[in-house]
Amino acid sequence: MHVLVVGGGGREHALAWKLAQSPRVTEVSTTSDNPGIAALGGRRCDGDVVAWARDHAVGLVVVGPEAPLADGMVDRLQAAGIPAFGPIGAAAQLEASKTFAKAFMDECGIPTARWSTHEDAAGAHAAVETFGPCVVKADGLAAGKGVIVADDAAVAHAAVDEVFDGRFGTAGARVVVEERLTGPELSVLALCDGVRAVPLIPARDHKRRFDAGQGPNTGGMGAICPPHDVPEGLVEQVRRDVLQPAVDGMARRGTPFRGVLYAGLMLTPDGPRVLEFNVRFGDPECQPLMAMLDEDFLPLALACATGSLPDRPLRWRDGAACCVVMAMGAYPGSYPKGLPITGLPGGDQRDARDLVVFQAGTGPGPDGAVLTRGGRVLGVTAVAGDHDAARDAAYAAVQGISFDTAAWRTDIGAPGVEG
Repeated sequence: MHVLVVGGGGREHALAWKLAQSPRVTEVSTTSDNPGIAALGGRRCDGDVVAWARDHAVGLVVVGPEAPLADGMVDRLQAAGIPAFGPIGAAAQLEASKTFAKAFMDECGIPTARWSTHEDAAGAHAAVETFGPCVVKADGLAAGKGVIVADDAAVAHAAVDEVFDGRFGTAGARVVVEERLTGPELSVLALCDGVRAVPLIPARDHKRRFDAGQGPNTGGMGAICPPHDVPEGLVEQVRRDVLQPAVDGMARRGTPFRGVLYAGLMLTPDGPRVLEFNVRFGDPECQPLMAMLDEDFLPLALACATGSLPDRPLRWRDGAACCVVMAMGAYPGSYPKGLPITGLPGGDQRDARDLVVFQAGTGPGPDGAVLTRGGRVLGVTAVAGDHDAARDAAYAAVQGISFDTAAWRTDIGAPGVEG
């Protein structure tokens, strides 16, 4: 089968890498020039995705990023008779609008923080005074950066002004203010076929730029899968109280959810609470999840697209996986581009099991060189028998890769590190 992966970051490289291992896949093409995906040997889709998929006999389109999902790419593919992994536009509102998501959670009885939504700064400022410690969120898509966790009212008021002043563009035309919850964060994702939600093993993303959860929020500086501190029975509790109710609620609305549903959770003293829904794999959580999945991803993705997921647990490797993101030193601020990267493994890595370097913010250079292009450049991902061994292997591999100003956190996946 010819598979087309839409997107070109580390998440999409991980998906393409996993799909390329399937004996049923003959070719994995992509919409980007990510050199890591290109090494898998597929073609580049450089036009309209629906027309290209039809003209090149694509049997499945896997949509990685949230923006094309919210824009209705899956709707258009379905109308053309092309199976697609991902939700239709109406279901993608779970991520595209935080107001929609919060109202939907309340409607379905899904546990979440108290909240209010505002289209003017005055109302949002009043909400800050009501909630006290709070979180300020741009309503729309902001590349994972539209959330400000306020330690005090002054920070929250400043965040409200920044969002309404255009910090996140049109995504901030409406603002959600939530009470601030406390506890460790965790991500539990599920494959969904419109009827059932089949959970994956949990993961933890480290979003803060610097060690010990300090500094600004980023798109993610690394992930561990599964974390050390997951209580027994938690995944089943989240499936029962969060993921399956969300799938059921979407079905009742006539907008069945198919693809992957991501629940960002906080483990509060009162139980898990949903911080956010995403309608695609997290980045970098996707990298260790794909490395840990111990079965063919193609039939699972097809089953999501066609409403036929098997009613069984998924199969996973023993041990743990750790992904360390190598970023530009100035990230998430401005940074130079086009710097050469050395020390990358050769070949397409599809046979690699215990160490894979997923390319995120990279581009092709002359004579086969790989150059930096984005703020988060690489996701160095290792699998081992336990958490410590996985961390050690990932960080050892990081030491062998080089580009100017390369930077990374040193505590990804360490016990007690939650942010």
